Amino acid sequence: MVSHVVLMTPRRDLSPGDRAAFLDSFRRALRDIPSVRGVRIGRRVTHGAQYEQLPLPSADFIVSIDFDDLAGLQAYLRHPAHDELGARFYESLSSALVYDFELGGIEWLEQLTT
Repeated sequence: MVSHVVLMTPRRDLSPGDRAAFLDSFRRALRDIPSVRGVRIGRRVTHGAQYEQLPLPSADFIVSIDFDDLAGLQAYLRHPAHDELGARFYESLSSALVYDFELGGIEWLEQLTT
């Protein structure tokens, strides 16, 4: 499985209309792109943990979109519905980090040194 992970913070001055357009383009991409296998979306939780004090980029939301394989992710990125989402993405966010991960089980920890 491959996950496309987006850590993002929406622009504070994003208008309700622009927010709705961003959400609509995201829904359309998830609905229309057949290689999407699953999606999870969450809001950041802070609770006083020590790592919250690290000087790292911050994000308010996470989006994780799952695909069977790298070819599925690449099909998603090339799809016209993603083109629209990408345009809205850059207009709607004040910051974002995007990563792609191949996922497995605990055995992947063995690869930490390779």
